[in-house]
Amino acid sequence: MSRRTGQEGHIERSGKWWVVRWWEDIPGQYERSHKRAKICPIAGVGALSASERKRRAREIITESGADTVEHFNKVVQQQKAGVVTFKEQAGRWLERLRLRKRKPVSGDTIDDWERVLNNWINPAIGDCPVSDVNNGVLKKVVTILVDAGLSPKTVENYLQVPKMVVASVVDDDGSQLYPRDWNHEFMDVPLVEKSKQNTPSFSSEVMTGLAKWKNPKKRMLFVLCGAAGLRISEALGIEIDKHISSDFRMISVRQQARHCKVKGRLKTINALRDADIHPDIAALLKAFVGDRKSGFLFASRNGKPLSSSNIIRRHLHPALKELGYVNPYTGTHKAGNHAFRRFRNTYLKNKTGCPEGLRNYWMGHAGKTMDDLYDKIKEDVEFRKEWAEKSGFGFELPSVVPNVPKIELKSEAAKAA
Repeated sequence: MSRRTGQEGHIERSGKWWVVRWWEDIPGQYERSHKRAKICPIAGVGALSASERKRRAREIITESGADTVEHFNKVVQQQKAGVVTFKEQAGRWLERLRLRKRKPVSGDTIDDWERVLNNWINPAIGDCPVSDVNNGVLKKVVTILVDAGLSPKTVENYLQVPKMVVASVVDDDGSQLYPRDWNHEFMDVPLVEKSKQNTPSFSSEVMTGLAKWKNPKKRMLFVLCGAAGLRISEALGIEIDKHISSDFRMISVRQQARHCKVKGRLKTINALRDADIHPDIAALLKAFVGDRKSGFLFASRNGKPLSSSNIIRRHLHPALKELGYVNPYTGTHKAGNHAFRRFRNTYLKNKTGCPEGLRNYWMGHAGKTMDDLYDKIKEDVEFRKEWAEKSGFGFELPSVVPNVPKIELKSEAAKAA
């Protein structure tokens, strides 16, 4: 910007008027245009002093926007590099996300964002120059999402994607070329009412029913998620020889499994934790493991992690239907795997005297203050075990220890045949 001379303008006489002249960058051409505007009469009514003329000249140039960095970046930089469409920039952004080392984003999240772009954003504004994506353009996107019947929370989440794409355009110094003051009021983004969000939780009675589900493997999974507050992806990533303590009273959450594949990264930094469990749950888990010494705790016949979507669709939803469960937000019998975590958090918070710091640690929740950062309860293993037993788990277990499911590898089955 400092190398673009003439942006400040100069004052000169023109007939009976003082005028200011300045150079202004014009979209679509490299040569700048020489602009001119009247300041005041040279004499008579409306005449200004030299200092007043100078001040008024600066106001005129500022109002034109010719001397702003934003205008320069939008016109000149774009002309050098060529017009970049939103779709092109979105592709570059996704590629950088997959390679970046600082605050890496999980592959699943990147895949989700790519689906949002391909299914919703690019069809609407993909051919628009990324420099022109502003509140007015995103207002059209909001209308499309709302008309398609998407929930307010989904609209809000999807809208974050184009915002991040626009923010990803930076100059050689890392400064944003197209900073935006996003206005949700102008875009008419629907309000998210937290009380109406689909956030179901299970009651103690429902958890007791799930603990008696007919499939031993899925039954143990339901019990462990409800009693330890694990995400299903975290439970499916448990390996017997790596993540379960010798006394079966502690689960080390170090990885997760999604789409039958292990993901080394957890959902958040705070998700890396040791979940202490009640002795009764530990005894049930020990019986479930049986003679197995290694492999995934919840494995398919070929030894791979189970599919969470199959578990929910083929076992959790049918079990909830049999139990007469009704989701208060949707009116159906269906609920997602987070209902287990909500049950555990609600139980610990309201029906036990569990210290808040310990509850947050077990749930993998981030602290909000420096006081939370200084809380080192996670280092006191004996205290954690004591509270795990004292707090209980809030539902009844089956009186008979369930049968241990057989985990046969395909190769072993072939040998037997």
